[in-house]
Amino acid sequence: MNKNLPNVYAVPIEKKINNNKETYISSLNDEEVGNNIPIEEIDKIFNAREHVYKTRVKIKTKNKEEEVELIGKTNDALLTLDGQKIKIEEILEIKKV
Repeated sequence: MNKNLPNVYAVPIEKKINNNKETYISSLNDEEVGNNIPIEEIDKIFNAREHVYKTRVKIKTKNKEEEVELIGKTNDALLTLDGQKIKIEEILEIKKV
């Protein structure tokens, strides 16, 4: 082992560093948190053995209640067989039919 290794040059820091002096916390309103269904409930539908390509469900949203055939899911929406995108944040209740 060679003990005569070259020194490493480090630039000296001459100014005062003030990192992390301020922090910000963002949260949803209590009303928004209480109205949404858990993502696990949606995942159960898509992970079920019966779901091969589509699953018929009854969805209740803030504006309407309808029966649709789900075929997919994105990060923020459910995709239906007839081409609709239903926002997950608007869903109040979802049940298999």
